Amino acid sequence: MGSHVSKSPTETSSANAINNLHYTTDQLSSYEAACKLDADLQTFDTTLQARTNNVINALAAGVEVRALSFDSLKEVTECLLEMNQEVVKVILDCKKDIWKNQELFELVEEYFENSLKTLDFCSALEKCLKSARDRQLLVHIALQHFEEEEKGEFGYFKTLEELRSFKNLGDPFTDDFFQIFQSVYKQQMLMLEKLHSKKNKLDKKLKCIHAWRKVSSIIFAATFAAVLICSVVAAAMAAPPVAAALAAATSVPLGSMGRWIDSLLKNYENAVKGQKEVINCMSVGTYITIKDLDNIRVLVDKLEIEIESLLTSADFACINEKGVRFAVDEIKKKLVVFMKNVEELGAQADNCSRDIRRARTVILQRIIKHPNS
Repeated sequence: MGSHVSKSPTETSSANAINNLHYTTDQLSSYEAACKLDADLQTFDTTLQARTNNVINALAAGVEVRALSFDSLKEVTECLLEMNQEVVKVILDCKKDIWKNQELFELVEEYFENSLKTLDFCSALEKCLKSARDRQLLVHIALQHFEEEEKGEFGYFKTLEELRSFKNLGDPFTDDFFQIFQSVYKQQMLMLEKLHSKKNKLDKKLKCIHAWRKVSSIIFAATFAAVLICSVVAAAMAAPPVAAALAAATSVPLGSMGRWIDSLLKNYENAVKGQKEVINCMSVGTYITIKDLDNIRVLVDKLEIEIESLLTSADFACINEKGVRFAVDEIKKKLVVFMKNVEELGAQADNCSRDIRRARTVILQRIIKHPNS
């Protein structure tokens, strides 16, 4: 019978530990490709290789006397700690539930509060428009009386009475209305600034994800080196139980760790993108509201000019009865423009309310559909 060569338990365990490193060719090739494309990763890889070689050489010196010196163990410990500082930093950062972001939550709350105040402004505008239509009705009645009294011989008593009523009502757009407008407009502008600032922060976070993916490659390489070092340590210590335990530990597919970290980064990226979607929706909604308010202000200014002109004509007729016919002719011309402006302003108020409600609905849908919500 031929001789049978057997291996010691330590040799078998340490060999299994190294052979059981489940790094696929694709994973290693991916890491090598990343190193070629990234100068920082190249620097890390060079440093990692140097550290690993130094540790293994130190361990090799200890193997000659079948024991590990304190300095050798110290070098192993320091190397592993250095390699894992960036790992800890990334994992802690990625494990934050960033969808539960207090700043974003407060922004969303503020947005909805501002939108409600703007809807209240639209209601106030509708009241002013109703008052404007009431004045328009008085002018119509005055013109009807004028047509009747123009044919008679008793003057323009009813015409002037209606014109005085119109004049006494004055401008339907009160100081309170403009104070509400200014307050709402200022809030919307401040909201847009806050959203712009938040969007810039999220853009920076998305850029950082590229750097974190670099660190993910670093984690892959650092883990590989750490397990390799630990395998050599177990063999050098000639402790079969330790070696066997390490062999079992290294049989865990380390590639899954990389996939786990990738999933963390992906979840982080999705959460940031989700936040950015909400911010973008609020920004668009706020921008549209501001434009609607700008249009409203322009139309209100035009309407105020027409009202002032009508009041001037009515005042002229009231203080100079001989000029009633001339004043009425002017009022007829101005009333057409006045009515058109009232209708345009009413339509713009409706658009503003509709745009606000639509934006609120879209934002709520984004929040509800967010994968991490």
